[in-house]
Amino acid sequence: MDSLQLREKIQQLALDGIYLGTSSWKYAGWIGQLYDEQRYVYRGKFAESRFERNCLAEYAETFKTVCVDAAYYQFPSEKYLAGLVSQVPEDFLFTFKVTDHITIKKYPNLARFGPKAGQKNEDYLRADLFLNAFLKPMEPFRGNVGCLIFEFSRFYKSDYEHGRDFVEDLDRFLEQLPKGWRYGVEMRNEKFLHPDYFAMLRKHEVAHIYNSWTAMPPVLEQMAMPETETSEEFTAARLLLKPGWDYEKAVKSFSPYKETKEVYPEARQAAADLIKRMKEKSKKKFIYVNNRLEGNALRTIKAVVEQ
Repeated sequence: MDSLQLREKIQQLALDGIYLGTSSWKYAGWIGQLYDEQRYVYRGKFAESRFERNCLAEYAETFKTVCVDAAYYQFPSEKYLAGLVSQVPEDFLFTFKVTDHITIKKYPNLARFGPKAGQKNEDYLRADLFLNAFLKPMEPFRGNVGCLIFEFSRFYKSDYEHGRDFVEDLDRFLEQLPKGWRYGVEMRNEKFLHPDYFAMLRKHEVAHIYNSWTAMPPVLEQMAMPETETSEEFTAARLLLKPGWDYEKAVKSFSPYKETKEVYPEARQAAADLIKRMKEKSKKKFIYVNNRLEGNALRTIKAVVEQ
């Protein structure tokens, strides 16, 4: 399957309500596969700043959706969102990870958190902050928003002694959110995938995000769990990392993401099964692939479509 055939297939899937894309898009390793280097040459040299600023428009010539990981690290401004939307067709859908200021219970000891590192997050699951700092800037661009994902980093005993305590906290938070948006929850704790968790999401029409991650069960196993399709409107999956792999190891092994380094057949099968399953149901579906899964998200997606 060549690039033109892949484009046609991906766009046909989108017409069927199946949105297949990548997690982020600013990868120079994709030049020659998705991106034309000549578009970003300035004064005879490849200009990385020009590439990062403008490559979304070229990405959107093939794909109809992308997951914006950048929103996880800071609240997106209306100006930033307008800049994204200005580069894509009107039927393009962005999925945003909700800023971690809402979803982190205790700030990790990382330099980017500055003096907050290691401290309790007083804004954890603050609905008013989410509404004003995250959702309000999104409002003018609602038509271009696919879904909003609350990604919760791995919790420890010091965070929650029991999974039911998290379910209660999340239940209270979701109760305060306005309807009309597609919300999803992505977990990093296998033991939290309990019937009470799925029932709570179903009560709020919030999707469980199937996700491939180091300490999570494979997506095929998650799909086999009862009652995991918790939203009647949409289903979503993010194929990020092979279970058992360390994130930093994947970055080191796979950068600069020019080619497939290690095939993960189970993830490809899960994505293909999701597409087949979802074709039978009249609701939107979002599937995102990350370079850290196999080394090159574009080739993983191509393999899934061919499969």
